[in-house]
Formats: sequence, structure tokens, C-alpha cells
Amino acid sequence: MYAAMRRRFGHQNWWPGDTALEMCVGAILTQNTNWGNVARALTNLKAAAALDLVVLHEMPPAKLAELIRPAGYFNIKARRLKNFIARVAEDFTANLAAFLNRDVPQLRADLLAINGIGPETADSIILYAAHKPSFVVDAYTHRILLRHGLAKRRYGYDAIKSMIERALPQDAELWNDYHAQLVAVGKTHCRPRAICRGCPLQRFAHDEHKQPVRR
Repeated sequence: MYAAMRRRFGHQNWWPGDTALEMCVGAILTQNTNWGNVARALTNLKAAAALDLVVLHEMPPAKLAELIRPAGYFNIKARRLKNFIARVAEDFTANLAAFLNRDVPQLRADLLAINGIGPETADSIILYAAHKPSFVVDAYTHRILLRHGLAKRRYGYDAIKSMIERALPQDAELWNDYHAQLVAVGKTHCRPRAICRGCPLQRFAHDEHKQPVRR
């Protein structure tokens, strides 16, 4: 399946961002919105010279919320960003590299302990910003696997993540592009109402009418 997707879409070079901090911020901002809105919020932060841990830590929440307004839910996301930044700034002397450079289980547990960071955001930070193998599961992933008979409707995040990680080599670069390929299929073809014609996964047995349980 991966080979078929890669032949169709090419290497995705995901996650966009010039620095690990930008990727972390983007992962938090992308909750419940699309990447275009996140990109606009990141542009605002860059224009304000605010993509810096110390600057973000010292910035008043109201100012941060205004800068990230394009990402939606800006007051909530400003608090979540502040929680993440405070953890790195106060406990790791604003050294993001030191925060990220830990074993995956320890790093993931620490991220999940931060108010406002859930499994998908934590795994995105680990995989893309820390370059460590922790597979990201999103709605596209569950829908594609369900329709191809590789997951059950009842499967939650951890069950799908565990299944994928057991099946693939422990390779962060592979997992990075694999997740990006699934997103490309999900956006282009495996929508709530499937467009199977031309899908790189069409030749694999599937049932386009299956839908994951809403959570």
C-alpha cells in the first residue's frame, strides 16, 4: 500500500517548518483546523519575531492569541501553546533540543501530561520535530484502514497506533512519509464519501461505505 501511494503522490516532505519549534507550534495549532489556517498563524508569529521559546514564554496570552487568530480557537490554543512552552522553558531552561532528545516513551508521557496536548499532537511532535519513531494516527488513517479491512470500527487511537507500529520497521523517516501518504489519500480520495476512481489504493480489497465510530 505504501509503495502504491508513494508512486502516485511522490515523497511528501512533511512536516513543513524551518525549525523544531515551528513544527511543535504547528502541531498544536493544527488541532481542529486546516493547514492553510495554521500557515497564516505561523506567518504572523514569524513577522512578529515570536518563533522563539523565550519570546513566547514571556509574551502575554492575549497578544499570542491575537497572533494565532487565523488558526481558530485562538484563546484555547494560546493557553495550550503557553503550557507547552512553559514546560520547556521552566524545566529545560528553554532548551527544546534537550526536551526532545529523550527516549520516546518518556518524551511521549511528558507531552501527554501537558494540558491541551493529546495523542495525535504528541506523536506529531515526536515524529516530525524530534525525528523519532512514533506513528501519528488521524481520522484519515482510521478511515483508510477500516475500509481496507485492516482495522475495526471500535478501534481507538492506541489500538491503531500499536497495530501499525508492530507491522512496520522502526524507521522514523518511513513513518513520517507513510503518515503523509495516508493524509494525501484521505484528502484526495478516502473522504467521508469516497472517491475511489483513480485512488492508488483502489486495487486493494475495500468497502468505501464503512465509516469509523465518531468519538
